[in-house]
Amino acid sequence: MHTKGSEQCRIVWSIGDPNGIGPEIILKSFLKLQKSGHSFLVAGSMKAMEYYREALDLPVKLVQIESAAVGAELDSARSGVLRVLSIAEPESIMPGTLSADAGRVAMESIRAAAELCRSGVCEALVTAPIHKEAIALAGYQESGHTGFLGKMFGLPSPTMMFYDPLTELKVALATIHEPLSRVPALICEMDMEGFLLALDRSLKTDFRIPSPRIALLGLNPHASDGGVMGHEEEEVITPALKRLASRLRVEGPFPADGFFGAKQYRNYDIVVAMYHDQGLLPFKVLAFDTGVNVTLSLPIVRTSPDHGTGFDIAGKGVASERSCYEATLAAIMIARNRKQTAELP
Repeated sequence: MHTKGSEQCRIVWSIGDPNGIGPEIILKSFLKLQKSGHSFLVAGSMKAMEYYREALDLPVKLVQIESAAVGAELDSARSGVLRVLSIAEPESIMPGTLSADAGRVAMESIRAAAELCRSGVCEALVTAPIHKEAIALAGYQESGHTGFLGKMFGLPSPTMMFYDPLTELKVALATIHEPLSRVPALICEMDMEGFLLALDRSLKTDFRIPSPRIALLGLNPHASDGGVMGHEEEEVITPALKRLASRLRVEGPFPADGFFGAKQYRNYDIVVAMYHDQGLLPFKVLAFDTGVNVTLSLPIVRTSPDHGTGFDIAGKGVASERSCYEATLAAIMIARNRKQTAELP
């Protein structure tokens, strides 16, 4: 992915689970980006960053800074130096280990990094992977970044979208981390029109797509075959599409099983899946190494790698930074696009 423009962006990485691959992929991404002209900061733990830098023998110079000096430090950022703002220090670092303490560090890091973006000190947040069990052990009720950030910014349901910069494939989820047993009721209760209108606005602002083409997948097998296998298409999805026909370029509901196999996604700017695995299974088959998670509708820019904490390979030096690198480039692109949109008359 190439980012347009030459203006510098201030990027903050949240450290993720300190027992996972987050610190490693941040360090490796920084090595690729250190001469990009942008400035970078890690919100999290100096102890964890130094542990992985030394254990993996990565040639990155780490400098710890204080919160009051973040803005000035980033403005004067030097090539080859990665700033670290210590938010919370783990009691111990044990790669590949599930820990409530690690979950606490991960979530405090996210909150602090998001606040840096809210205040305007940083222009985009890239979150390293967290472990859902670890954050639950730490006492957090949210199931992941999206819900936590939504709560922070007063948005009950921000949109989770996945983006592959190589193919331009984009997949958004109508429901996120929900048990399958709850999905039909949630689809019936949600404001489908409001969801699609907000998605359309985000694509215009964040990706500079003038007139987005949106495809909706059906909830049921074969998109219910005219009501034979469910009623949500006939009662919820199709009526919403008809009401929006004069305002958006949106089509569906399409049977989900053949949509990706027939490569129909190439005809649209984004595909809306009704539930998590319906959209993420084909997306990860097509873009496992390069996919980026983007949270839409937030007042800040937030992206993340499209993978987990990698406990099985944590601390071994074999984690690929590709998705984190692409997530950082995507964050820079979206931050610039939002700024350019705001400057339009």
